[in-house]
Amino acid sequence: MALSAGPTRPSFLPGAPRQVISHRPSRKTAASGTSLGAEHLPSALAGVLLARLSCRFVQGRPGASASNASRSKMCRLAAGSTDWQHVREDFPALQQEVKPGIPLVYLDNAATSQKPRAVLEELSRFYGQDNSNVHRGMHTLSMRSTEAFENARKTVAHFVNAPDEHEIIFTRNATEAINLVAKTWAEANIGSGDEIVLTVMEHHSNLVPWQLLAEKTGAKLKFGRLRSNGTLDVEHFESLITEKTKLVSLCHVSNVLGCVNPIKRVAEKCHEHQAKLLVDACQSVPHMPVDVQTLGADWLVASSHKMCGPTGIGFLWGRAELLRASPPFLGGGEMIDQVKLEGSTFSDIPHRFEAGTPAFAEAVALGRACEYLEKLTMTAITEREHRLSKKLWDRVAALPGVTIYGPSPEEDPERASLVCFNVEGCHANDLATIVDQDRGIAMRSGHHCTQPLHTELGIVASARLSAYFYNTEEEIDLAVDAVEAAIELIRSGEGEGEVLDPAMAALLDV
Repeated sequence: MALSAGPTRPSFLPGAPRQVISHRPSRKTAASGTSLGAEHLPSALAGVLLARLSCRFVQGRPGASASNASRSKMCRLAAGSTDWQHVREDFPALQQEVKPGIPLVYLDNAATSQKPRAVLEELSRFYGQDNSNVHRGMHTLSMRSTEAFENARKTVAHFVNAPDEHEIIFTRNATEAINLVAKTWAEANIGSGDEIVLTVMEHHSNLVPWQLLAEKTGAKLKFGRLRSNGTLDVEHFESLITEKTKLVSLCHVSNVLGCVNPIKRVAEKCHEHQAKLLVDACQSVPHMPVDVQTLGADWLVASSHKMCGPTGIGFLWGRAELLRASPPFLGGGEMIDQVKLEGSTFSDIPHRFEAGTPAFAEAVALGRACEYLEKLTMTAITEREHRLSKKLWDRVAALPGVTIYGPSPEEDPERASLVCFNVEGCHANDLATIVDQDRGIAMRSGHHCTQPLHTELGIVASARLSAYFYNTEEEIDLAVDAVEAAIELIRSGEGEGEVLDPAMAALLDV
């Protein structure tokens, strides 16, 4: 398969030369993607290859249980170390087969995590016993629901060491949390000629809201660039923060590069210039201890679904004085103090920013997820994932013709347990499709909501394997072995000219 060159860089990216971060040389340029488009369905070649692969499997219902694993509790060994195999048994989704005889190997945790039984049971228990709208009734169920909801807020506050639980605002997700800040404090305080400093590695959720704000207010966006090893060029980034800077917003951990950004150092620089700092912690809060008081940021956002909690809820932490000085985000019920035909007054934080019926059941389950992670301890989770990260990097780096993006574990010992890569001659979507269908590997492919970063790297797509504490080294071996087999299959050209199975053709729309 011939690989097309990546698109040209948009004009708003820094002027530094484009750098492809590679830790394994290939005979030609690094794999980037075909002209079919990175975010489309797998290529016709993948469909042909999968048609050939499909004959290996006995027909059966996907998702059938691989085993009737007994209900387990979190276990600790006598020496105090975590029994990760018993922890793994807490996650029902990990016990299934994706095809008869093919167990699931889930390595797409940077996109979303699986949920432990404790969270699933709490969500079911709440809906079965306490379901009633919060803050609005004097009857027993409403009071129980309200108490559980507000206790969940306290639990989340404790999880990130917020000084006051009222600084925790429940949102639909981290994207909404960032938009909340953009639409409230930022719109009220940023104007024409002011500057917002971001990085080229930001998720679209931490880019598009600021682009919209800049278009509306006339503010200017500035972007920190990368070093050659895929880490943030901190000196350059700090040079962008000046007296004109009103806001700095960056990710704690990159969902592509895996690097950990020096938030505390950046916070000190921001506050020297009276600039505010927002941190996208979606890839850090689930994986390492995060203390908002130590970091020194002004706002921090995270999503429940990446940290063993349910979907449809996330949270914003913000300094109380900034939240109280900000106008409301949405208008309606719950966020009001007094409403008259002539006008309204608004509640204090946190309810000031939680208009309408909140996702109270999901909030309660998020609180349970935080308790689950705290019982494991975030320190133990971090240590576990550092071992998985090293294993994952070493195995992927040994693939033929591979290009890996971001720093190695030697260059950044704190790096996340994820690896984004491309393989010469193989489209990332083809690899992800084949390893799933052939060996049950859940691997992500595409631009991972970081198109400007992929442009900066000179590619249109990448494959990503991302581990969480419940994964095993054996699963990493299975996944990388499957990628290697897929590479060989693609390069051999097997299946070319064969007719697709009608059902497969309909699925791939070819």
